[in-house]
Amino acid sequence: MADSRAGLPVRCRNGHSVRVLRSAWSCVLALCALQGGASQAPTTTRIRGLTISTHGNGNDWASDRIVEACDDATGLGANWIAIHPYAGITRQGRVRPWQGRDNPEPIARPVREAHALGLKVLVVPHLAEWGSGFTWRGDIGFDDAAQWQRFFAEYGDWLAGVAAVAQAADAIVVGSELDRTIEHDAQWRKVIAGVRAQTRAPLTYAANWTDYQRVPFWDALDAIGIDAYFPLVDDQVDKPTRQELEHGWAKHMADIAAFSRRVDKHVVFTELGYNRSWRAAHAPWEYKTDGSDAEPLQAMCLDVALRAVEAEPRLVGCFLWKWFPPPRRNSRNFPLATEANMAVIRGAWAATRAVSWR
Repeated sequence: MADSRAGLPVRCRNGHSVRVLRSAWSCVLALCALQGGASQAPTTTRIRGLTISTHGNGNDWASDRIVEACDDATGLGANWIAIHPYAGITRQGRVRPWQGRDNPEPIARPVREAHALGLKVLVVPHLAEWGSGFTWRGDIGFDDAAQWQRFFAEYGDWLAGVAAVAQAADAIVVGSELDRTIEHDAQWRKVIAGVRAQTRAPLTYAANWTDYQRVPFWDALDAIGIDAYFPLVDDQVDKPTRQELEHGWAKHMADIAAFSRRVDKHVVFTELGYNRSWRAAHAPWEYKTDGSDAEPLQAMCLDVALRAVEAEPRLVGCFLWKWFPPPRRNSRNFPLATEANMAVIRGAWAATRAVSWR
């Protein structure tokens, strides 16, 4: 999730001989690759994804609580979950894995349990900037060539390790909101190749909403990933109406669809969420949480967003931010597990809708 800074968020592969991929997204991407582009993809079911976060450094991903969280997801109508394993980062470019080869179960168990319940899994590795001196992930960058070289080497090793542990996952994200790194095109392509060597799963990158058109390596990936914290109204709007929210999404969707067609890749919202905040429509990335009287606005923002996603054929689907395993299904910010939000999600995901990627 992005913070604010200066008024803005500072915040398949496939060959003819590969095994049959297990997910709606995987099948779409596989057929696109075989048929020569996103414009020729078939009809399939949208991704309705729920991000399962963690209260305990990933410990609950490795516990029986992940089973309950997956049950929650199916009860809401989700067909995917996402998890986000972590590594620490230092100012000198050192990457310190929290989950990966040396601690595989917080990644491996969610994949097993989700598959047992008929859910698919997206793995979204995150760099944890806390205590590093970086203000958020989009601030991560280095002072000299040696630090950049160290960062990409260690980050690539960690990602390859995560991919090796998550070989059975249905899709993997190679980076999330690393805005200051994306200009290093050659290094990113090397990282992506290293992940490809470990998995046949489709790959994407989770671009900050401000920067998805700046990413130079979409051609090396299988879909355009966006953390979709788009502002829907400007600061002159006091209390947004549903019509104003719909108008905001219509403008953003037009830009997203045009970019999707230009690079011949479909889009997945790797994060989509709203805080319980009176600023939810103005600055969806902000962490400040307001009282229960802001819940109706949060729920309306979520409802409008989900229906906009369902209506846009260039979008594969979305992953909602964020849900926690029981007993505390919410955190102090971005609480998703409220009665109002759950009713919105069930309503939006009630029917099995098909979409043509033409």
